[in-house]
Amino acid sequence: MSIHIDDALQAYKRCFDSTPTIAARAPGRVNIIGEHTDYNDGFVLPMAIEHDTLILGVPRQDQVLNMRAETLGRSARLRADVPARSAQEPWTDYVSGVIAELQKLGYPVSGADLLIVGDVPVGCGLSSSAALEMAVLAFFEKAGGFQMQGPDAARLGQRVENDFLGLSTGIMDQFISRCGRLGHALFLDCRSYDYTLVPVAFKDALFVIANTACPRGLTASKYNERVSECTAAVEALKHAKDKGNKLRDYTLADLEGVRHAMDPLHFRRARHVITDNARTLDAKAAMESGGLEQLGTLMTASDISLKEDYEVTSPELDVLTAIARSLPGCYGARMTGAGFGGCTINLVAKNAAESFSAQLLEGYKKETGRTGEVYISAPADGAGAFFLS
Repeated sequence: MSIHIDDALQAYKRCFDSTPTIAARAPGRVNIIGEHTDYNDGFVLPMAIEHDTLILGVPRQDQVLNMRAETLGRSARLRADVPARSAQEPWTDYVSGVIAELQKLGYPVSGADLLIVGDVPVGCGLSSSAALEMAVLAFFEKAGGFQMQGPDAARLGQRVENDFLGLSTGIMDQFISRCGRLGHALFLDCRSYDYTLVPVAFKDALFVIANTACPRGLTASKYNERVSECTAAVEALKHAKDKGNKLRDYTLADLEGVRHAMDPLHFRRARHVITDNARTLDAKAAMESGGLEQLGTLMTASDISLKEDYEVTSPELDVLTAIARSLPGCYGARMTGAGFGGCTINLVAKNAAESFSAQLLEGYKKETGRTGEVYISAPADGAGAFFLS
């Protein structure tokens, strides 16, 4: 995390002319493999990154919420007892959504004076929204003297997006932001919420994240389209052989068996989800055994599937992954996140990481005219909060 607590404390004093009593933080995430599988009850393999949302605050005796988003340069004043969306300050919707869900569960929530600052890149698929949700939750847990279990906290964050914001998102982002652990990726079964911490312990390789610096276009609407297309694919599968209500329940053989009766578009969408579930299981095994070559191959195969079957890449993402795979030391590369812009993740030999990053950005600039960014992060801890002395 590049945010210094002393800088945040000074910013808080400028905003509120007081000293905060609670600090809460939650990380962004990068998904190693398993894309668009979470809302299909499938498998994902993300890791938390060393970029956080940090909240400093003081609980109030009334229901007033004074909030300052320092990174955005925006302020807002709302009420905790009537959480509602704001057309003028949409960033506050994530705060209000968490409060609304806590109130439904009967947890104590009061007003507060909050400063929000973060270094999770916004709008590029590294889950700045989930980091904000989980940091807000951690703050109110500490202020209210209660503690939710990790999976329950993640489900609350998902309800914020599904019910409060109307987005058909899965649970992966909130789960890893809350439950991530230092030095580990997290293998999650998005149906049962069972999860396993998988050590990221490659002696000779690391993950390099590359940002297209290209705004994602129509992400919410396209995301919801993909959810609907997967639902339609399941209905076709169920008509032939009812094995369940999600693509998780069907095999590639099941899918091939109804190919003639299925819309070709829905077939391709389902093929990506079913094969990426299998790749994610294989990737977990590869990480546990140190199989760099195998993991890289699986990442690249996932990217090709996301481009050709799921159609969620973009010209800029495709340029980044093509350049990456042409460079020495790259085991594999894929887009990560919802797609239509955002970031790629690359498995790269440690001794080549510096030159890889420089050549990747240089090639990307030459081909697109855009200035990308690179982040190298070890797996980080999930959300937490503490009292300030």
